Order: sequence, then structure tokens, then C-alpha cells
Amino acid sequence: MTPEVSIVIPAFNEALRLPGTFDRVEKYLGTAGVTAEVIVVDDGSRDDTAEVVRARAARWPLLRLVSAERNGGKGAAVRLGMAAARGRYRLFSDADLSVPIDDMEKLLRPLRAGAGVAIASRGVKESQVELHQPWYRETMGKIFNRLVRIFVLGGVHDTQCGFKAFTAEVAERVFPALQTRGFGFDVEVLYRANRAGYRIVEVGTRWINSPQSRVHPIRHSAAMFVELLAIPGRVRKHPSPGATADQHRASA
Repeated sequence: MTPEVSIVIPAFNEALRLPGTFDRVEKYLGTAGVTAEVIVVDDGSRDDTAEVVRARAARWPLLRLVSAERNGGKGAAVRLGMAAARGRYRLFSDADLSVPIDDMEKLLRPLRAGAGVAIASRGVKESQVELHQPWYRETMGKIFNRLVRIFVLGGVHDTQCGFKAFTAEVAERVFPALQTRGFGFDVEVLYRANRAGYRIVEVGTRWINSPQSRVHPIRHSAAMFVELLAIPGRVRKHPSPGATADQHRASA
């Protein structure tokens, strides 16, 4: 049976964190009233990530493992997971569940109402940041999102929260041509969806900072800014399927 929801979790060296994540996701799906599949993409981990997933999948049929040939970055891992997804709605979540999985319904609601994309956002008034990042991370995040609005995608206040949902149609449109492999891939995905004329809804959710975040406050921010400036050119060079229709809809 085709699941209603696919949950994609990119994972790089997450063997220690995944068991707790699986506990929370399995408990939530047991009461959520939706049919679902959970896809973990092992992004070339050097620890026991794959073994942890296989062991849990043996007793949890909703879970399956997709393995990348090598470490390709978060964007590449999410793209691989979306290619394997079969659900009517396709969501990706960080392995640390900084946005609790219990908030999944908040993203599904606008999709069922006709939106193409729904994203968790710390930039709308309805959001609840229960544990803040250090001040310098929050400041750099706000600066980055302002640059996104200036240079690439106006109207979206928080592109980097790692909890986003798409209809199957949108996922199959925007992910196959994705060029940004690292942490800045979210902007390219949303840029492609916007160009295609799909409605993007920002949803206020809870957010709990993970102290184990692997995003380096300087190195990754600089790399993401370089990626940000390259996105419009990359999309022109590598258009999404149906690009002619996209351009027509965007100009209408």
C-alpha cells in the first residue's frame, strides 16, 4: 500500500542518536492516524549508522535504509531519500529532531489545503523556540536569511529549519535536478519550487536547539553564502523537469 507520508532522515555518523529518534518517531506514528514510511539515508557514515538502522528495521517494518556510495553532504542525502520516497506527502527531518516529530501534522495541514510546500519556520510569530542557539549562531542565521531574501528568494523568513514537507508532485519536480549538495540546499529547493509557481507556506512550530549540531558557525556559513549566490545560475544551467512550464507560470 502506498503510504500517505514519507519521512526522510539524512544521517551521517548518527549511530548514537538514531535509537532515541526512532523511539520518538515510532511512538508518534503509532497514534498519528496516517500510513507512513521512514527512510534513513546513510550518507557515507564511518560509524555503525547503517547497522543501527538495519537492526531497528528488522522489528519495525515502516523503516528502511538507503545508503549513499560516499559522503555527499546533506543536500545529496535528502535528494537520495526523496528519490526513494513513495508517499503522497514527503517530509524530511534532521536526525536530532530539533523540530519535534509531533509537529508533523502542522506541515501536512497546508499541503492538504492545496499548498505545494510547507516549512517549519523560526521566523514567524507562531513559532516556539524552546531552547535557543548561542547568540552568535542566531545572529548569523538571521543575517543569512536576510541575504536569501535579498539575493534569491523574497518572502521566506527562515529557509534553514530542517523540517520541510512537499507534495509528491513538488518533490518529483524540485529534487531530481538539485545541484547544491551541502547545508545550503534548502534555498535551492525552495527557489525551484517558487519558480515553478508552487505556494510555499511557513508554519510556526516548536524548535529545540541541538548542542551536537555539526553546522560550524563560520566555515559552513561562509560556504552557504557562496552556494547562495550560485543558486540562480545553477538552476538556469540545470533546470527542473518541466522548466518551460515553470518559466511560463513564474512570468504569469
